Amino acid sequence: MQLQDSKLAGIGAIRWEDEDTDFDEQKSDNDEFASLLNQAENAEVKEGSIVRGRVVRFTDDSVIVDIGHKSEGEIPKSEFLQPDGTLAVAEGDLVEVYLDSFEDNDGEMVLSRERAEMFRAWDRISDAYEKSEIVEGRVIARVKGGLSVDIGVKAFLPGSQVDLRPVRNLDKLIGAKLAFKIIKFNKKRGNIVLSRRVLLEQDREKLRSETLSHLKEAAVLKGIVKNITDYGAFIDLGGIDGLLHITDMSWGRINHPSQMFEVGQEIEVKVLSYDEARQRVSLGYKQLQNDPWLTVGERYQVSARVKGTVVSLTDYGAFVEMEQGVEGLIHISEMSWSKRIKHPSKVVQVGDEVEVVILAIDTENRRISLGMKQIEPNPWDIVREKYQEGDIIRGKIRNITDFGIFVGIEDGIDGLIHISDISWTERINHPGDLFKKGDEVEAKILQIDAENERFSLGIKQLGEDPWMKAARDLPPGSKGKGKVTKVVDFGAFVEIAPGVEGMIHISELSDDNVTKVEDAVKEGDEVEFVVLASDSEERKFSLSRKAFSKQLQGEELRAYISQVAEPKTGLADAFAKAKAVQQAQSEDK
Repeated sequence: MQLQDSKLAGIGAIRWEDEDTDFDEQKSDNDEFASLLNQAENAEVKEGSIVRGRVVRFTDDSVIVDIGHKSEGEIPKSEFLQPDGTLAVAEGDLVEVYLDSFEDNDGEMVLSRERAEMFRAWDRISDAYEKSEIVEGRVIARVKGGLSVDIGVKAFLPGSQVDLRPVRNLDKLIGAKLAFKIIKFNKKRGNIVLSRRVLLEQDREKLRSETLSHLKEAAVLKGIVKNITDYGAFIDLGGIDGLLHITDMSWGRINHPSQMFEVGQEIEVKVLSYDEARQRVSLGYKQLQNDPWLTVGERYQVSARVKGTVVSLTDYGAFVEMEQGVEGLIHISEMSWSKRIKHPSKVVQVGDEVEVVILAIDTENRRISLGMKQIEPNPWDIVREKYQEGDIIRGKIRNITDFGIFVGIEDGIDGLIHISDISWTERINHPGDLFKKGDEVEAKILQIDAENERFSLGIKQLGEDPWMKAARDLPPGSKGKGKVTKVVDFGAFVEIAPGVEGMIHISELSDDNVTKVEDAVKEGDEVEFVVLASDSEERKFSLSRKAFSKQLQGEELRAYISQVAEPKTGLADAFAKAKAVQQAQSEDK
């Protein structure tokens, strides 16, 4: 026989039960009833103790209980109500009650069902504490520092003892029925402190022992995602945690572990390494699937067109996912045939689906080179077929720099007119002095270099080189007239044609012995001359004012020219000095 208490299920009657027969089925047996009543009558009954009695009847508000004394006791029905509002006892039920007094001021016996229940609960709790037994209870409220728990009486559960780790939201546990261990008990002070953490640690240690028995490299285990960080996720394998690094989550690219997992999720992982001494476990998730790079060569070929999704952008290009775990790089130089792209974001964005051509596959280093521009025809091939060197074209100026102007030829292709190819004779400091963006110009194609993507144009080439014309119009021995443009210590420069200058050496300025050029000519003077020699390639003209004044003709003139051209005359040295002056003038431009 054993005593079952109904306090945990609500206030009710105490019933005696045999292993096979319920007492309720036997309560009609008069002999059994008489025997129990006799036991109750013979038991020591004293004030301030728990006694047994039988429910004999009910009134509107009370339950009348006979404890075998000369009078019966009256207990409020409220002390026998169940949570659903119904009475937990019936007539004839044997119940335990607390005898507070045989007689009160009115001469009536004072009994309490609730106090009996409370004392019994304290006895059970005391017994559970001494035997280190587990008790069950329901969380009823949040209090300062933790939670209040009903285990028959109110007990305190500190926040630090709720779980293995701090619980941020304790309110979510209110109403939960849980198991606890009593860690502090003082009946006199009515102080009971509970711990759930102790039980969880015990369970965890059991799980840990079981997990360690299976833990070895290459083992496949199930675990719960416990925590997520920027670099990975910690997986509870059962009493021991392992780290699943972000690089071991997927063969493909992921920016954060939360893209794949969430706390509380159950996953299957592979043990990559186990350091028993340091109790460190490294886990892998992607290793449960085949490495896609092992068979890349079977699925992709160079020059093939494929589609993919842009997953990342860098300064030098865009990474495209062709399939999970396989990415290729579109270098910024492979995005356009003609446009100068400063950053890949000007062409594509993360998430864009793009079509590309495979340029190269390096399975050993896990690299695939992709191209976007190869999807379209190379415009430079079109330019090479459409234009020839020497052709005359017209186009609008798209850009102006200090070294030249860029003229639009085709969509995305510009031709450069270098500053030196703008004019044969004019000294140009900056192309912007003559042109502005949007101006339409005519130019001659000088060179098409499709391999190096260069298209050279010239404006001055539209007309004849004035030096060539001057050399043709003024051969050696011919006469002319020009204005002195510059006076130097060894002679004077004379403009013999628009933009073309010749030099009169100091020795050829006059029949007189001239020691200073300024004594013979000054800038702005108009002088007559005879051409002694010319070189269109070197852009030099040698002139003589003396030969003109002598009025030399025919053989005499030819003999004179031949004579002054000899090295001993110093004319060759004058030519060298003149060339140096011209180079200096060119640099000044």
